[in-house]
Amino acid sequence: MTVFSLLADATPQGMQVFSLVVAVMAIAAVLLSIAFYIWMLVDCIKNEPSEGNDKIVWLLVILFLQGLGALIYYFARRPARIKGRGKKKSTLSS
Repeated sequence: MTVFSLLADATPQGMQVFSLVVAVMAIAAVLLSIAFYIWMLVDCIKNEPSEGNDKIVWLLVILFLQGLGALIYYFARRPARIKGRGKKKSTLSS
């Protein structure tokens, strides 16, 4: 028997369920952060004006700082751009 099998046998059933829940939540958090990163990258590519070097600089910030760069872009640049251009109107009529 290995140490790991001894520990698995000594672990109460509730602890195994708790470990499974924590693992699922960690995987979900990783997948959500990857989706957020890709969303900010695509948003910058599609919507950032090409005047000067702003688009290139923001792309480099997002690419090199990854999750942190996506958060910086989301909170620093995206609201200012949306406020300056106005929100996109929905094409659906109510």
